[in-house]
Amino acid sequence: MTLKLKGRLLTDEPLAKYTSWRVGGPADRLYIPFDKGDLIAFIKTLPGNEPVFWIGLGSNLLVRDAGIRGTVINTKGRLKEMHLTEDGLVYVEAGVPCALVARFCGEQGLCGAEFLAGIPGTMGGALRMNAGAFDGETWNIVKQVETIDEHGELKQRQPEEFQVSYRSVKGLNGEWFLAAKLQLQTGDAVASQQKIKGLLEKRNQSQPTNQPSCGSVFKNPEGDFAARLIEQTGLKGYSIGGAQVSTKHANFIVNTGNATAADLETLIKYVQDKVKEQQGINLQTEVCMIGEEVRSS
Repeated sequence: MTLKLKGRLLTDEPLAKYTSWRVGGPADRLYIPFDKGDLIAFIKTLPGNEPVFWIGLGSNLLVRDAGIRGTVINTKGRLKEMHLTEDGLVYVEAGVPCALVARFCGEQGLCGAEFLAGIPGTMGGALRMNAGAFDGETWNIVKQVETIDEHGELKQRQPEEFQVSYRSVKGLNGEWFLAAKLQLQTGDAVASQQKIKGLLEKRNQSQPTNQPSCGSVFKNPEGDFAARLIEQTGLKGYSIGGAQVSTKHANFIVNTGNATAADLETLIKYVQDKVKEQQGINLQTEVCMIGEEVRSS
C-alpha cells in the first residue's frame, strides 16, 4: 500500500518568498509538511543521496539566484508544538519562531529565554547555529534535542554530544534538529515580559526591521563588533545593485527593492575585502549561503 503524504510537494518552486532577504532561485522540490509525523514519512521516501535543505523563516540565509538542486523542507507554520513538560522543561518543535518561544516562557513565569525575542528565525535555525542576541545564546538553555536522520529515524541527543561554540554547532552528521527541551529558571512573569518588551524596543531602534534583511551578516570578532569595523571602514550606506549596507546598523545588509542574491553576495565579499584591507581583520560570515549561481553564457 502506498503511503499518502498529507503535506504539499511543490516542484521548481521559487524561494524568494520563503527568505527574509526576498531573493533566491527555484528549488527542485519544496515540501511543506503537515506535521511531524508527516515529515518523518516524507523523509523516508527520499533517496539516500538526496541533498536536503531546511528553511524556517528564511532568515540568516542567502539562496543563490539559480536555486537549489535537491529538496527543501519548509517548517514555517509547521512543527509548531510547544508546551511545558511534566518535569518543568519547555518542549519546542523546530518550526516555532524564536520570538514566540520567548513570549511563551515569559508567560509561564520562566526566565532565561528573553533573548530569543531578538532572533528573527525559528527554533530549528537557532539550534543549528547557536543563535544569540542581547548576550544570550540558544544552547545555554538546551537540556535535550530531538533529531531526525536521513532514514527518518528519530534520536534523543544530549548537548554534550555536540561541539557548540559561538554561532556554530558541529556533530550533527546527517541529522537535523526537530525539537528541543529547554531548561529555564523560575522567575517573575511580569518582569520577564517587561524585559522582552525592552529588548524589542532596543532592536527596533537599532536595526532596520522595516527592510528585507537576513539579520546580522557577520560574526563579531573576539573583543570587537563587526558593525563598528564596517562603519569605521566607511561602508555604512554603500550599495552594489539593490544591496546596501544598512544606514541604521552596519552589520545588516538590506534589499532596497530589486537586489539579486548575486548583488548581496558581491557586497558581502566587498565588505570583507575592505575591512581586511583597512582594519586587518577577516570578518567571518554568520549568514549561510546555499544554492547555485547563475552561470553566464
